[in-house]
Amino acid sequence: METELSPTSYVVLGMLGLGAKTGYDIKGIVDKSTRFFWAASYGQIYPELRRLENAGLVKGKLAPTGGRKRKTYELTDDGRRVLAQWGAAQPRMPELRDENLLKLFFADLLPREHGLEQLRMRRRGHEEFLAFLREVAARGDGDDDPVFVSLVLNYGIEYAEWNIEWCKKHERRLSAKEAA
Repeated sequence: METELSPTSYVVLGMLGLGAKTGYDIKGIVDKSTRFFWAASYGQIYPELRRLENAGLVKGKLAPTGGRKRKTYELTDDGRRVLAQWGAAQPRMPELRDENLLKLFFADLLPREHGLEQLRMRRRGHEEFLAFLREVAARGDGDDDPVFVSLVLNYGIEYAEWNIEWCKKHERRLSAKEAA
């Protein structure tokens, strides 16, 4: 019987598909890449590594450095097969969890200015996000960046740009309504 895998399982398998890593390495890469659309904590990664190892999808090798216990993991053939099957399968309907949109949804219950301030905070947040993503893009030389990693980075940039423009448009519209 095959083990039921969680979304975090696939984050871990995917990171290991990019090369052997420790749990610490996986967390560091997640924090600089997928966390913007799929986060994973140490509290998820380490138990998942043990579970995947017990299922035979990854294998760990002790690789201590100095006085630290370290275990480096890599995909097994079964792990590569499972990752490939998951990668080829139809994704589920996207689930967007955005606290700011939730606050905007209920902003009619508050004074108009509070809702407008949520919109301004959203714009500023996306401006910061865009600046960060542009820094990430500028650090890569583009020649050896994996093509789909670059594709997702470009998605993030365009998503932030769209959100900034959307916020500006509706800030103007709602401010004009309030002034009328």
